[in-house]
Amino acid sequence: MYLSNKTPQEKFYQVRKDFQVFYFESFEIQEENNEINIVFHFSIDRKIFFNPEIKFPYNAFFDKSQLLDKEQLNSIVFHMGMIELISYWKSACPPIIHLVPFSLTEEQQAFWRKIYFHGLGEFFHINKIETNINDFFQFRFENENVFSKIDLPKTSDVMIPVGGGKDSVVTLEIIREMNLKAVPFIINPRAASFQSAMAAGYSENEIIVINRTIDNQLLQLNKEGFLNGHTPFSAMLAFSGILVAFCCKIPNMALSNESSANEASIIGTNINHQYSKSFEFETDFRNYVHENLSKDFNYYSLLRPLSELQIAALFSKTDKYNLVFKSCNVGSKDDIWCCNCSKCLFTYIMLSPFIKAETMLSIFGENLFEKASLWNTLLELSGQTEEKPFECVGTIEEVNIALCEIIKQKQNVKLPILLQKYMESESYQKYNMLNFNDLLKEFNSEHHLPVEQFEFISKKLA
Repeated sequence: MYLSNKTPQEKFYQVRKDFQVFYFESFEIQEENNEINIVFHFSIDRKIFFNPEIKFPYNAFFDKSQLLDKEQLNSIVFHMGMIELISYWKSACPPIIHLVPFSLTEEQQAFWRKIYFHGLGEFFHINKIETNINDFFQFRFENENVFSKIDLPKTSDVMIPVGGGKDSVVTLEIIREMNLKAVPFIINPRAASFQSAMAAGYSENEIIVINRTIDNQLLQLNKEGFLNGHTPFSAMLAFSGILVAFCCKIPNMALSNESSANEASIIGTNINHQYSKSFEFETDFRNYVHENLSKDFNYYSLLRPLSELQIAALFSKTDKYNLVFKSCNVGSKDDIWCCNCSKCLFTYIMLSPFIKAETMLSIFGENLFEKASLWNTLLELSGQTEEKPFECVGTIEEVNIALCEIIKQKQNVKLPILLQKYMESESYQKYNMLNFNDLLKEFNSEHHLPVEQFEFISKKLA
């Protein structure tokens, strides 16, 4: 096992000594079998090679004439590669990233350095790596190519990334209620994402799909003891959206990232599992794309003004997704709620104030408040430990407010074990005084929503 006798910090220094340069060598864009096949070519010291692939099948909205503009297509795919490479760079963290296809200005470099550093915040923390935004790598270039700007049609058509959880289906419902043309967009479809889109009324050929494949060489390095950890997947989703916009002529991309995504996973730090879902990333990405790729691409989160509790309230207004949506990452391959992880418990907490107990049981298969084994997870979610779970979960305040409301609603019944124990905590005493309904009326003012969409959501919640 490579460096098995080293501490994580020692391993970080050693791999950077053993492996000096990460090369973004090139990429290929091929049209075959009714799809675009993109292959990236990366290497570490030109000794370890990676060739990850992205396949973009043609769909009902695809405009093949766009493929003739090679310069614009190359500019988009290069940016997808800039996000893709971070999954491979992190295995050895070479101090130099050498870009062969394009060069970057100082301003562009600053954008990418920020994405990499904050997007890898959890990775650095888990691996106990001490570094800073200026020193963890340097760019080096080989060619002076300039990005081609992209013109998109001025329409209200919007693509909606669908992950299979409650948030994206709320976005689907709102956009459809506004009578806007909405198109589901899924990367690496799983049962829950497909079934959620179909429950919303879409047929299979009305869903845009991209398939992303990890190179097996990276998986082998992980087995051998190289560095591993979380990378900013939502940034890959963002740049993939530009490819969809270009090929399908859909200029708007409405995410389902809520205000809660802005809260750090470790309070008082900049370490955030959801950095690439944060308003800060959203703003930086919008500015970068408008300046360098397309002033017409409108990337925003429809749910940014809302809390997780407000989203749960909206989700509860329909039951057509109850048996198809899944937010659990542990059980995603088997399309189940594992009922043992922080994401399952968090979702259970958020929905319980709005959905009857018997319906919750039909969704999850068991009462998670009766599972004593989840007590430590509840402590983490409610801020009674140093760290929140490194998952896409809501704020500490939201969790506590929801728990207090659930207890109020169960005044005349025996409380399940987790709620009994929670009532004994200082958190219960602190948050029990807040008015649940008042909090459902609050909005986060930091967002990039079109005015008419914000007004529609405001009226819907009222």
